[in-house]
Amino acid sequence: MSNILYITASIRSDAESISRGIGQRLVEGLAAKTGASVTTRDLAANDLPYVSAERFAANLTPAAERTADLAAIADTLIAELQDADTIIIASPVYNFGPPASLKAWADLVARAGTTFRYTPTGPEGLLTGKTAYLAIATGGTPVGAEFDFMSRWLTFFLGFIGISDVEVIAADGIMGQDGTAKIAAAQEAATQLAA
Repeated sequence: MSNILYITASIRSDAESISRGIGQRLVEGLAAKTGASVTTRDLAANDLPYVSAERFAANLTPAAERTADLAAIADTLIAELQDADTIIIASPVYNFGPPASLKAWADLVARAGTTFRYTPTGPEGLLTGKTAYLAIATGGTPVGAEFDFMSRWLTFFLGFIGISDVEVIAADGIMGQDGTAKIAAAQEAATQLAA
């Protein structure tokens, strides 16, 4: 059976968050269509730790040789990614970039030898064969703009760990005149993608 990993990063509740609303439509539609199980990781609620020198060192130590439990959260997050066929990341853009919790998640799952490896020709992602959907909401930043440091970074990061099949659904610039229409269009796009 397939598995969907649903990652949310908005500090707003399910009822208030535009990105969560778009992401939830995708999750519900894809799960209904495929019968996939769903694993949810709410980054805003779980208060992920930032990478410290000790946690970084534990991440580099082979599992059998670790004496500290410092890599446990990274192990859990990596296992969630490895087990998923489809990854849906619902996130707002904060100050032109990703929420700190989403960056912390990326720092924890980027593990040399596990999610990527170094080769003579450069890094190679190891989480291949997966599809990712990014459900993004922005107040004023147009997704794909030169100053959109979130969607471009996240697409690059996913590719770095081997997930190159990435689709973006965006309600961007929703603080402008067409905000309501942009939200509705993104919700409809999510519904259509999952149909």
